[in-house]
Amino acid sequence: MITIIVPCFNEQESLPLFYEEAKKALTSIGQPYEMLFVNDGSRDGTLAVLRNLSEKDDKVRYVSFSRNFGKEAAMYAGFCHAKGDYVTIMDADLQHPPAMLEEMYLAIKDEGYDIVAARRVSRKGEPPIRSFFARCFYRLINKISNAEFVDGASDFRMFSRKAVDAILELQEYNRFSKGVFGWIGFQTKWIPYENVERVAGETSWSFWKLLLYSLEGIIAFSTAPLAIASVIGVIFCLLSFIGLIVIVVKTLIWGDPVAGYPTLACLLLLIGGSIQLSLGIIGQYLAKTYLETKRRPHYIISETNETVNIGGKQV
Repeated sequence: MITIIVPCFNEQESLPLFYEEAKKALTSIGQPYEMLFVNDGSRDGTLAVLRNLSEKDDKVRYVSFSRNFGKEAAMYAGFCHAKGDYVTIMDADLQHPPAMLEEMYLAIKDEGYDIVAARRVSRKGEPPIRSFFARCFYRLINKISNAEFVDGASDFRMFSRKAVDAILELQEYNRFSKGVFGWIGFQTKWIPYENVERVAGETSWSFWKLLLYSLEGIIAFSTAPLAIASVIGVIFCLLSFIGLIVIVVKTLIWGDPVAGYPTLACLLLLIGGSIQLSLGIIGQYLAKTYLETKRRPHYIISETNETVNIGGKQV
C-alpha cells in the first residue's frame, strides 16, 4: 500500500484541488493507497475540508493537532501514523506534482531504491535573494556536516518501509528532516523537476522563517559553529599577546606613547563582540539540549478520524 502524508497549515483552498489530482495519480498506479492529512493547527477551514473528504472517501485519514507545532512535527506525525509499505511526503499546494508518484513508486519497487526524492532544477518564481541564500546554505552545510544535503532537494520524497522505520528511530525533538533523510543513508534516486507555483493561497514560509530554519539545520547536524567560536577565542588571544609585545617594545626603544581612547574603545568593542558571538553560539546548542532533556511530545492530537490508543484503550 502507498501512503501519502500531507502536512496542512491553512490550506482550505488548495486541499480539494490536491485531493483530486492525487487521487487521479494514485488510481493510475493501480495499488492500494491512503491519503494521510496532518492538520498543523490551521486557523482557517482546513479541518472542515478534511472532515468532508474523509466522509466521502474511506481512503482519506486525517490527524489534527491541538495547535500549530510546525511542519517538522507534522511530517513526524505522518511517519508515525502511516500504514503503507511506500510512504510519500507531499505539500498540499500542488508544488509537488502528483504525476511524479508513479515514477517514484516504480523506482523503489523495480529498481531497488529505498528513497526516491524530487530535486528542483530551477527556482522559477522564487525571489532572487531567497534563491541566493538557499544556494549559500547548501554550500555551507555540505562543508561542515557529514549528512548529505542536495541543492534544490525538496521534502517531496517516497520511502520504503525500511527507510521509514529508520527515520522513526531518530526521535529527537529538534528535527530537521532534510538532514534526517540524508543522515540515515540508503540508496537514493534523485528525480529532477521544474519549480511549480502554488495552486492557491499564500506560503507561510517568509524569508525570516527560512533563515531560522536553516540555522536549525546547521545546529542539528554540525558542531562547526562551536569550533569556530573556539578559533575566534584563540585568534584574539594571539592578537592581544602580539599587540602587548609591540606596545612594550615601542615604548622601551622609541619611547612612543601608547595609543589613547579611540584605539582602546575599538578593541573593547571588537573583543566584546567576539565574546558575545561565542556565547550566543554556545547558548544555541545549550538551548537545544535543554529542549531535548524536557522530553516533551512532538505534537498533541486534538481530533482524528481513526482509532488511536490512549492510556491502553482504543478510542
